[in-house]
Amino acid sequence: ATTISLVVMLVVCALGIAGAVAFSRTVVNPLDNAVRVSQAVASGDLTRATPAQGKDEIALLLNALHAMQTSLSHVVSNVRNNAHSVASASAQIAQGNNDLSARTEQQASALEETSASMEELNSTVQANADNARQANQLAVSASTVAVQGGDVVAEVVTTMKGINDSSKKIADIIGVIDGIAFQTNILALNAAVEAARAGDQGRGFAVVASEVRSLAQRSAEAAKEIKGLIHASVERVEQGTMLVDKAGATMTEVVASIRRVTDIVGEISAASNEQSMGVSQVGEAITQMD
Repeated sequence: ATTISLVVMLVVCALGIAGAVAFSRTVVNPLDNAVRVSQAVASGDLTRATPAQGKDEIALLLNALHAMQTSLSHVVSNVRNNAHSVASASAQIAQGNNDLSARTEQQASALEETSASMEELNSTVQANADNARQANQLAVSASTVAVQGGDVVAEVVTTMKGINDSSKKIADIIGVIDGIAFQTNILALNAAVEAARAGDQGRGFAVVASEVRSLAQRSAEAAKEIKGLIHASVERVEQGTMLVDKAGATMTEVVASIRRVTDIVGEISAASNEQSMGVSQVGEAITQMD
């Protein structure tokens, strides 16, 4: 009985040891492997997990860990790739920002230069506008003076024509006086002839007739001289009238030309004012952009 009991106890112990060994192989070792895989995954090592054989819970756990490790590996790989893409895009964005900053600085510098140029241009345009206004005022004044000069020339033309007409009338009157002197001379000759026929009785009358004849001759000579002077004056007046007529025509053309110049200068002045306003607006816009 004692021997049987010992044998039974030995068999039971052997079975227990065998069961413990089997349990260690089927449960403890896989769990220990699962723990090591989990620790490796937790530390960032995604290369240790291996698929397990079998369909028990431990095998399912190990296969699940393997699937998780594979998924995490894919996720990490995608994250790394995305990180590289983001880093490359960030570098490109940074380079673009640097280029944009450089271009912005260049544009700002160009705007400053443009603004300075626009200020100079504005000053020049304003000076041109002022000069155009002054030129317009001078042109208006010149036009007024030219019109007044034209009026004066017209009055001179009228006066010269009046003088010419009066000179012709005086010449006609002198012609009448010359005719009277000629007739008086003839009458004096006739009186002298009759006095000579009368003899001593007509001697006194002959003296008077001689004096009358002398006066008639002097009157005729004076009339001829005056007529010659009047004729010369009439010719000069006619020449002066022609010159004044030409001067009047020229003055009329000058007045018309000055009026055209005044209109053109007025248009230039208006255009200069508009240009000055436009340049000022452009300068203000550039200043606001700067």
